[in-house]
Amino acid sequence: MQAYQADMSKFEATETLVFGISMDSSPANKRFAEDIKVTFPLLSDWKRKTTKDYGLYNEETGYGARATFVVDKEGKIQHVEVGRSAVDPSGAYQVCDLLTKKKSEKKP
Repeated sequence: MQAYQADMSKFEATETLVFGISMDSSPANKRFAEDIKVTFPLLSDWKRKTTKDYGLYNEETGYGARATFVVDKEGKIQHVEVGRSAVDPSGAYQVCDLLTKKKSEKKP
C-alpha cells in the first residue's frame, strides 16, 4: 500500500481513484492507514462479502488473497493481479495510463 501511496501523483494524473479493501474492521483500517501513512481510503469488508464475491476468500484459512483490480469508469474490470505482484502498483498504473490515452484518442 505504501508503494501505491508513493505513486499517488501518477494515479491522479490518470484521473484514477485508489482505495484499499481489507477484511479488518473500519477502526483497525483507520489505524493501519495512519501507521503506514497512506492517505487513500481503506474500506472494511468485515463480513467478507466482497472478498468472496471476487473469488479471493480461502475458506480453509479464513484469509483473502491480495489482489489489485483496475475498474474503468463504466464499471468494467480491465485488469486483475492476484498474489504478491498485487502490491506493486506498476501494472495497475500502466493499465490506468493506457485507459487514459485511449480515452483522449477518442475525443474529437
